[in-house]
Amino acid sequence: MSAMAMLQQLRHILVTDENGGLRKGTTMRRPHLLISAAWLLQGIAWFLPVVTSIGGGKIDPITGWQAFLMASSAAWPGGLDSSPWYVMILTILSVVTTLFFIVGSPWVVSRGTRSQRRASAWAAATAFLVNSHWYVRLTHDGWVSDLGIGYFLWWCSFILLAIGLFDLAGRNDAAEFTHGQATPLPR
Repeated sequence: MSAMAMLQQLRHILVTDENGGLRKGTTMRRPHLLISAAWLLQGIAWFLPVVTSIGGGKIDPITGWQAFLMASSAAWPGGLDSSPWYVMILTILSVVTTLFFIVGSPWVVSRGTRSQRRASAWAAATAFLVNSHWYVRLTHDGWVSDLGIGYFLWWCSFILLAIGLFDLAGRNDAAEFTHGQATPLPR
């Protein structure tokens, strides 16, 4: 079953009553569907393999929660002492972006203003770019040879969250800005 089919099935479950009819006032709008899908991908990624081989040799897969704990150790004294400074910064940023996702995104969706949602959307898009460093840095020539499906679901959850938050914040920002401006007087 494709991801889109799963999302459509989830939407059907969420908006239909026990007789298969639509519930009044419960249709899920596109931004909420995208954000829910992002949260679902993030949750699933915690239990799927993130790393499947190191240095070309197969290992017991490292799951998402294990990878998060390993990345968190970079912030502890002696965590990544042998690594270059930028690796430590990128690793800590990955941990921070994940914490932002888990703690910040539900708050922003439920209580955030439009400007907070827009800022959070930009933060999620930036997190997507920052977290691409694992794919770029850890290629076949690097320490990790194969990234698992958990990494890609985790990584894509950030861009889905960003799209959903941009959509939730509103797409007519320029129209709102000009609408609120005073009309210039003719000369």
